Amino acid sequence: MTTSIVLGAGMVGVSTALALQESGHQVVLLDRKAPGRETSYGNAGIIQTEAVEPYAFPRSVSEIARVALKRGNDVDWRLRDIPRLAGPLWRYFAQSAPAPYARTIAAYSRLALRASDDHAHFIGPAAADDLIVRTGWRAVYRSPASFQAAAIEAERLKRVYDVPSDVLSPDDLAASEPALQRRLAGAVHWTSPWTCRDPGELVARYAALFVARGGKLARGDALTLQQNGAGWRVLSEDGTVSAENAVVALGPWSPMLAKTFGYRIPMVFKRGYHRHFTGPSGPRISMLDVDSATLVAPMNAGWRVLTGAHMAPPGTAPTSRQILNASKAAHELFALHEPIEATPWLGTRPCMPDMLPVVGPTRHKGLWFHFGHGHQGFTLGPTTAFLLAEQIAGRRDNPLARPLMPSARGLV
Repeated sequence: MTTSIVLGAGMVGVSTALALQESGHQVVLLDRKAPGRETSYGNAGIIQTEAVEPYAFPRSVSEIARVALKRGNDVDWRLRDIPRLAGPLWRYFAQSAPAPYARTIAAYSRLALRASDDHAHFIGPAAADDLIVRTGWRAVYRSPASFQAAAIEAERLKRVYDVPSDVLSPDDLAASEPALQRRLAGAVHWTSPWTCRDPGELVARYAALFVARGGKLARGDALTLQQNGAGWRVLSEDGTVSAENAVVALGPWSPMLAKTFGYRIPMVFKRGYHRHFTGPSGPRISMLDVDSATLVAPMNAGWRVLTGAHMAPPGTAPTSRQILNASKAAHELFALHEPIEATPWLGTRPCMPDMLPVVGPTRHKGLWFHFGHGHQGFTLGPTTAFLLAEQIAGRRDNPLARPLMPSARGLV
């Protein structure tokens, strides 16, 4: 039986462990914390099958100026962090040009469109149906101009990718969301995505399924990974774990481990913040207030208010501008009360400059990379896990996997 160590117990790592297990591997899943307690805990909980085109770097001078001058709440940054961010951001800008971006979309769209089917493969066996809501989510607009542009864009995605949506007038939106406290210009209701009322708990249930099927969870430091003859070993709290394969699925911490083996990963780090609030009523389904870059999601823990992207390397101090603005915007829309947490949660989205996850082999025999899903690790974890398992098994080349391999990505 083939043996494998998976490093990282977020959505991507747990899905990898399950996919390898189904391929006949004996798997140990190692993390410093319990499954689903890091980045996977804090996202919006949306399996975004409508997200067929990833977030590109702005290309127009006016849009770049808006971000540089912090005129919106969707992006934040600090001058002292720019030296650490400049190289990957420049690559991100270059890869967002029309030609490379079109190549990215060709691969990425096919991943997103199958995401809910791949999650369904685990949701039932993991007894997690109570966490899943299959009614989509809404993007709402305060400005008539932004609403009209969004309606046109939704029609384009429906035509090109067959992504279903409903465009809601102000009256339609008010009827659909009776708790709204102000009249808005309209909304696009993306009807195909699924939402999750506790993303961290969904990962934990996937991990419990992995254990029930014979897998082993271990606590330990992934940075202790070493080559061990023809295989790999890592130190856990219970001793040394050895295996033929090691999969690095550490999200934003992946470049740190990869560097110890000579790989330079030009990752773009996008931090996000959230806070839960009490209150008698909120949105019936998850709602993104586009013009304020604020998402309000109904969660088991309360109304989760989430921010846009803070361009910040791991380990740097948090800022409060985005979460304060988002909280204010959410309170304008709904009768939310006090925050539940004393301080906001924060986590980092591991984004690659070409907006595609890194899924495939390295120059080291038996060492595999599986990270860099950007905003969509929660969505795409199972999908890319199945692609990776096919590669490790040596089955036919997958046309989705080929452009995702490190050797084709300029990683050194």
